[in-house]
Amino acid sequence: MIILGIDPGIATLGYGVVEKDERGAVRAVDYGVVTTPKEQPLPARLILLEEGVARLLEKYRPDEIALEELFFTKNITNGIAVAHARGVTMLACAKACPRLFEYTPMQIKQALTGYGRADKQQMQKVVTSVLHLKEIPRPDDAADALAVAVCHASVSRFGGLFAVSNTTRTKGNNAVSPSAFERLMKTGVFPGEEKEKPKRPRAKKPAASTVKTVKKPSVAGSASKELAAAIAAKMREAEEKGEKE
Repeated sequence: MIILGIDPGIATLGYGVVEKDERGAVRAVDYGVVTTPKEQPLPARLILLEEGVARLLEKYRPDEIALEELFFTKNITNGIAVAHARGVTMLACAKACPRLFEYTPMQIKQALTGYGRADKQQMQKVVTSVLHLKEIPRPDDAADALAVAVCHASVSRFGGLFAVSNTTRTKGNNAVSPSAFERLMKTGVFPGEEKEKPKRPRAKKPAASTVKTVKKPSVAGSASKELAAAIAAKMREAEEKGEKE
């Protein structure tokens, strides 16, 4: 299986191509970068990126493509330009290979080193060791792209867990199979246009037998009142007799 890993960027886009055999061993096929000149306007740079990615897809014909997700905390302006580049890259990939996957930087580090906050040097050493390279890949963007590809090769056994087509993977429920995107590619039917299967009527449960209990009037209360009245009457009679005597 041929896997194309991509580290998105507007000035420099890194790519790494690896091959995974039936035993799970991974070897490097090629790696490098696609660059765009800073003096060019954004639309022109996006065209150059799209053409560069299209050439890679035509040359290597990957079975699966893995991209690194973007996280920006400081330079929002630069982040917007990179997001444009990432969108163009994903569009070009989707046209050639519908099996797209995404991984966060922390997930990539965790998969390669077992530590989600490993530094760049640690990552590069692991990539060099896993792929049996003679030296650390250069530039850094190419090494990052190889790390994405190796990450996907090691966790691809989880199926569509990290697939871009998995519409619920960011909602805490990543177990969607088949996904809406894969159904669209196979059947040509857009999500929401599927014919709903008729629902079977539920069998009604037999009504539970109800027994009404009728409360009988309390006899003890009335008897006690009559007894008290009789005692009071006897006491009055005794008092009257005493007065006469």
